[in-house]
Amino acid sequence: MDELRKSPRVRSLKGARIVYDNGTKTRDCTIRNMSKDGAKLVMESAMQLPDAFILLFDDGNQRFCRVRWRKINEIGVEFMNGAG
Repeated sequence: MDELRKSPRVRSLKGARIVYDNGTKTRDCTIRNMSKDGAKLVMESAMQLPDAFILLFDDGNQRFCRVRWRKINEIGVEFMNGAG
């Protein structure tokens, strides 16, 4: 399989929170791998998430994300410019 990522990802096991609907809804997730351009997130169910949201890291940093692919309990996101 050809590698389509812009930059290599590093394995991770960090907690984070997905924030959407103008900050009124959140969902806990685990970051399984991450690069400067995106990440793989794992959670109970990824099916009801919107196609764009803010990813809030445990250290308080945040990134605006766009979903690039989706499975039942994981998603691949691309980090976008800006914080949402």
